[in-house]
Amino acid sequence: MRILIVSDIHANPAALAAVREPHDVCLCLGDLVEYGPSPTPCLAWVREHAKHTVRGNHDHGVAQGVDVQGVSGFRYLTMASRQSTATQLGADDRRYLARLPTSVMTTIGGKRFLLVHASPRDPLDEYVPTDPAAWAAQLNGLRVDYLCVGHTHQQFTLAAGGTTVVNPGSIGLQRDGDPRARYAVIDDDKVELKRAEYDVDKTIAAVHATDMSPLAKRMLADVYRTGRYVHPPELPLPPAMTNGAYKNGYHANGNGHSVNGNGHSANGNGHAKPTDTGNKNTDAA
Repeated sequence: MRILIVSDIHANPAALAAVREPHDVCLCLGDLVEYGPSPTPCLAWVREHAKHTVRGNHDHGVAQGVDVQGVSGFRYLTMASRQSTATQLGADDRRYLARLPTSVMTTIGGKRFLLVHASPRDPLDEYVPTDPAAWAAQLNGLRVDYLCVGHTHQQFTLAAGGTTVVNPGSIGLQRDGDPRARYAVIDDDKVELKRAEYDVDKTIAAVHATDMSPLAKRMLADVYRTGRYVHPPELPLPPAMTNGAYKNGYHANGNGHSVNGNGHSANGNGHAKPTDTGNKNTDAA
């Protein structure tokens, strides 16, 4: 059984097209939209290829029409891309995002999988450090063989008790200085973390064709080319940048975000919390 795991596509179909892995099952861990220029083909790809998909914080914000205000960093880019995203999505796509579950429990190839975007405790917004003890606390009482998560854009795998935690990294937007798309494959219980080059110029050209602000377009072009956030001098520095919490353009947790979620409010990404978590329990061959 060969399982393809993708996450944080962020409306970047050129990066998604670089994933050409043969697979039996595809799992998607959310954040299909925002930042990038072209959400519609990414939703179409996921709807066609993914056996199970969970809702990410950006999916939730777009689906619910949540207003977000930001003056710098990725929060500014969220604000700048939200309207562009909303105008491109039809009512059916917004309903699809709104109806995605925030967690899925499923059995694949005799192994028990839990899928969430962020963490079991807070499926949409929580940032958990890449630390086995932190993940073991998240998994307390959960009997699963694999926990698959996204959200942080950090690609890793680790063992937490009897569970393997897998974060495939981000397909569409990088933050560690390597612009390649990330994904993961589980093949006969072996986890492979993979990276793929893609046509960055194609993505940047698509960004310039959107109605996002000139500043947002320039900022996104820098992120796509360098694989990291480059703070433009005309934007104010976030408070964390002035007190030493940032390092090389990133927040102390390495993601350009606050610990509570995406550099935004404590609820993450300026979104309201969903009232219905939409958990889904299903078995799949």
